[in-house]
Amino acid sequence: MHMTDRGLLALARHEGLVPGPYRDITGTWTFGVGHTAEAGPPDPATMPRGMPADTQAGIREAFRVFRADLARYEADVLRAVTVPLESHEFDALVSFHYNTGGIAKAALTRRLNAGDRKAAAAAFMGWLRPAGIRSRREAERDLFRQGRYPGGMIPVWAVDRAGRVDFSRPVRRLTGSEALALLRPASPPRLPVLEPASDAPAGWLARLVAFLSTLIRRT
Repeated sequence: MHMTDRGLLALARHEGLVPGPYRDITGTWTFGVGHTAEAGPPDPATMPRGMPADTQAGIREAFRVFRADLARYEADVLRAVTVPLESHEFDALVSFHYNTGGIAKAALTRRLNAGDRKAAAAAFMGWLRPAGIRSRREAERDLFRQGRYPGGMIPVWAVDRAGRVDFSRPVRRLTGSEALALLRPASPPRLPVLEPASDAPAGWLARLVAFLSTLIRRT
């Protein structure tokens, strides 16, 4: 099971995108769409500081890392949850886990596995640190409970060499279609299928084989 396109976009909107390493609210070095060293390489603490010279290349790298991280968080949710899930429920749980890393120990998971979806939805609000996360948690709860996906564009924020993000104004806003194009790996080009012509070189080869067969019979 994988996140839907709408779920991916909702998660990216919650996280925002910073195409250089930055310190999050807890002081943890982070990169791109909420990537930390805990999710695997690259380690944001070792990346070149500040904005990349090529912002578009930095955005592409951020989505490449995001795509790799998602596989791990999706697998964690599938291991922790033992009951069947609707797609919007799965999207909400992956978003929650991507932010908290707590799907295996959360009360909402225990209540969900016990069959109490109403209590599971309410338990999203048990994870409110830092305090500024409340609106995201409410959105995840509503997505889980009602299938209500948030809308809007994905902001791209600037960062300085000290890892401080400038949230006063995004340097760019990505549409859903732009983000999905970056999330999906490019398909390899299809090679044309070459079919022999009806006469030349296939006809020439047939005549050559016949001529050689005649010489062999004469010897």
